[in-house]
Amino acid sequence: MSAPRTPGALVLVPTPLDLGCAPPPDIRAALPIATLQCAAGLTHWLAENARSARAFLKRVNAVVPLAAPLQQQCITELPRAWHKHGDADRSADTAAEALLAPALQGHDVGLLSEAGMPAIADPGSAVVRAAHRLGLRVEPLVGPVSLMLALAASGCPGQHFAFVGYLPIDAAQRVQALRALEATAARQRQTQIFIETPYRNAALLQVALQTLRPDTRLAVACALGLPQQTVHAATVAQWRRHPPTLPLQQPAVFVLGA
Repeated sequence: MSAPRTPGALVLVPTPLDLGCAPPPDIRAALPIATLQCAAGLTHWLAENARSARAFLKRVNAVVPLAAPLQQQCITELPRAWHKHGDADRSADTAAEALLAPALQGHDVGLLSEAGMPAIADPGSAVVRAAHRLGLRVEPLVGPVSLMLALAASGCPGQHFAFVGYLPIDAAQRVQALRALEATAARQRQTQIFIETPYRNAALLQVALQTLRPDTRLAVACALGLPQQTVHAATVAQWRRHPPTLPLQQPAVFVLGA
């Protein structure tokens, strides 16, 4: 009788924030060598997007040879429904457990998002919950998290903050949400962080500058990790007097503070 296999770990592998940058810069500018070495040793992956995962592994291989050729890497995409509706719902738990079958067979499994840390502002939390439920080790690796980079560069209080994701698309609801975030920031001294789809960044900024009080502090961090990275932080009154030129067509993080 063969001995039972030791379960593998779920490894949370961060990726550079330079998605779509051509040509991509040296990956060592974004990830430490220890993270690259760990990623290179994996052969089983759960990914937000398989194509992006292969591109990431190709960049890793240029620095640290992969444990198995790219064609032999086992890459499984997370369910598409998680992209639109998230995976916080407990209905995602059964599917997440099934995705971790290779870990129960003894393989370490890497979890990837398209950019940044998986399961933060991206799908994957259901897989992490399932790993804990199954008694698997969960190992986060060091790498960039755009929300924290933006917060650190904003000048807003970093001891007490909340990430609220996307604001409503409906115009009236969006204004209401901005006023509520502003009130929370002022009342609780809690910095508010939110994001938007890049093609709506400019519209969101315009509404924010029209809605928020003049003394409210607003920071916008654009294109983090890219050559055109820009962070502008000022009071709303200062934004209105001296509007900067920002690469708003790139991913951006909005930070609001009292």
